Amino acid sequence: MQQADDATTAALATGERTAKNTTRVGGKDVSAQVQSWSVERSYATDLPAAMRAFSGSSSAQLQLQLSGTGGVSAPELYAPWADRTTGDMTRPGQSVVQRGGVGPTTLPAFRGTVRSRSAQAGTDTVQITALDGAERLRGPALLPKPYAGFRTGHPVATATWCVDELLRQGGVLTSPPARYPEFVPGQPLTLVHATLHGGFATPYGQPETVPRDRLYTWTREGAPHEMALLPRPGLTGLTASWFPRSRITVPGSRLFAEAWVNPAVGTGDTVTLELILDRTGNAGGSLRMEVNFAAGTVRMYSATVDGAYWYFEWSWTGLRGALTGPWHIGALFDTTGGTDTSVHPTVQPRLTSPDGTHYLGSPATFVESYGRQDAAELRELKLVTDMAVEGVQLTSGLTAMPTSSVFAQTGTWTKGAELDDAIMPLHAVPRVSGSQWEVLGQIAKATMSTAEFDERGVFRWRNHTRFGTVPTQADLSLTSVRDIAALTLTEEIDACRNYVVQPAKVWEDFGTSAGTTYTDTEVRTIPTYGTLTVSYVMAEEEFDIGPPLTDDDSVTTNGSQVRFATTPAGTTAVKGAVDVLTRREDGYLVVRFTNRTSQPLYTAKKDGTPSVYLLTLKPQADPVERKATAYEAGTASESFYGRQQHTGETTDWIQDLPSAQAIASALCNAGAYPVPVIGDVEVLYDPRVQLGDVIRLTDTSGTRLDTLAWVVGINTTATADAGVRQTLTLRGTQPNGSPADAGLTPDAAADPVVVTLSAYSSVTAAFPTLAALTASGFTWGQIKESAHV
Repeated sequence: MQQADDATTAALATGERTAKNTTRVGGKDVSAQVQSWSVERSYATDLPAAMRAFSGSSSAQLQLQLSGTGGVSAPELYAPWADRTTGDMTRPGQSVVQRGGVGPTTLPAFRGTVRSRSAQAGTDTVQITALDGAERLRGPALLPKPYAGFRTGHPVATATWCVDELLRQGGVLTSPPARYPEFVPGQPLTLVHATLHGGFATPYGQPETVPRDRLYTWTREGAPHEMALLPRPGLTGLTASWFPRSRITVPGSRLFAEAWVNPAVGTGDTVTLELILDRTGNAGGSLRMEVNFAAGTVRMYSATVDGAYWYFEWSWTGLRGALTGPWHIGALFDTTGGTDTSVHPTVQPRLTSPDGTHYLGSPATFVESYGRQDAAELRELKLVTDMAVEGVQLTSGLTAMPTSSVFAQTGTWTKGAELDDAIMPLHAVPRVSGSQWEVLGQIAKATMSTAEFDERGVFRWRNHTRFGTVPTQADLSLTSVRDIAALTLTEEIDACRNYVVQPAKVWEDFGTSAGTTYTDTEVRTIPTYGTLTVSYVMAEEEFDIGPPLTDDDSVTTNGSQVRFATTPAGTTAVKGAVDVLTRREDGYLVVRFTNRTSQPLYTAKKDGTPSVYLLTLKPQADPVERKATAYEAGTASESFYGRQQHTGETTDWIQDLPSAQAIASALCNAGAYPVPVIGDVEVLYDPRVQLGDVIRLTDTSGTRLDTLAWVVGINTTATADAGVRQTLTLRGTQPNGSPADAGLTPDAAADPVVVTLSAYSSVTAAFPTLAALTASGFTWGQIKESAHV
């Protein structure tokens, strides 16, 4: 329920019926011009109406009638052909905010945008229809297709992560957005942005090292923003890594790594962000930030992987015994100095504490040989954590260390969604089509969850786990004595589901095999300090390809690869000279090469043939359909109602048997007994009521009803002369106990006709000899059934 102030609560307690509304269209208050308004919201569930569960999405709609003002009619002011100076206030897409209440104050009732407007000549009314935040999610749904899940056999995402990603595409955020998501030549670029909101997948870059799911959990308790990756109790050093979407070169780049962490949640005190660099041959470089909250130190390393290293250390007492709450940590690795083949990086840390204190270390430049970085390309970003972490991000192309406000992304986003716990693990992100809102509805239906925007415009996602425990307390009580004007109760056996089967597409045989390959047909030239962009046709069903690794003459990479040479003949290979970026765009894989040197380079092998080779990966085996069954033989439900089966939809959103079993059990528990359907209940207007609230209904006037019910639909209509009418659609939380049939002896299911059969003695008495029986001409059936004996 919405929170109300004391004045509103007191007015509702006394049965106040004087309604009040506030309406804003296009940011302008038009309350005095409102002739009527109506808001309807309900779950688009397809479960039986009497089942003690519900799922689906809800998109609220507002109907608004406006009159004119200042002696000018509404059509003249707000019709589609009205002057823009007034007509734009009601144009499609314009903002609408509706508030309603009783007594002196109002509560939010609707927040959305105009979908349509209509005006009839000769009247003083313009009809406006508006939809809530679902209108912001009408863009095409796009989800990444990482291969790490079925390659490693470890989940790479969850249904919750996919919900979060679809919301982000529509600008509905649960945590800070990617800093520079769009590719703009010459501008900074987000290379990796892993929200860790229930998955390691990311739309920018892709996961490479994915830990076993028994090593971690997803926590909302103590998460810096919404949800965080958390090592299991007693475990430290949990590791995950991501390939960037562009293999940036070193020297010549500035790379900024950051994350949000909560050292109060976890079993250790250290978190590390590391950049792995791919040097010539099998050598590798490392740039690393390590924050130790127990020691109160930040160390920044420059090293050879598994080899020599050097580091700088900053010590701040504010980190030691860190303040409870989220910390924002960041590290700038500047490799723009040096020569074309090596550089001594300059490093600098920045941290922000839970109380807003900023810690900025002075820039430090390595001078020792151990800290030198030779020519290389960025291979991956690695996270090693003992604590809760979310929002891992890597950015290239910054000109300097971000200021404190830029670091915090102040004013760039508003939290507009709340998620439930991360469930339904995915080894492969399902393919999607349609709008973001349509796919959210599909996920909600498949996972028995609910999706809606509330009265304040905040999106809420809730799992089927809400039905695991029958509610015992109500958010609001309604009685026939004062609050209820009418209600109807109906009970139907169709809602009984005591035998539930839920299919799942289970991944059992993990591993990868080669998919589609792309071999370039020509040696291409990358101009001095210039770029080359090449597009390759790529089917939607193909899994993602990261930027190809750069070969040299001492090593050949398995999988996607490219070699750059100083001549078209390919005589001399170069390393750390070309940034390589890949992105999927309108059915193509777009590869962009950026030359960082003062000489033209060529995509040529040592023998002068084209060197660009791209390889997609696919599962070595498809998932197998398995079925989870929830059924208990001999229950009272079966004895009273018989065996009633429900088979769930086969969907790619359920990929393991435990998840399928959880849904089957929830549905079986919810459908063991049919719950009486509580028809449209007209009640005294209460602006606090929200979808999903638990209401206690008490009717002493005839139905003898006293039960708890969920609110699954709300229709509120107000007119200037008739006040406000509110009708609730409810779904019971429990049946009226188990049938007793006291004093009843139910009739049998069948009543066959009783036929008296002839005894042997009767037959022999009627037909003493076989000849007499034969001469009678009767059949054996006629004689047996006593018809002629």
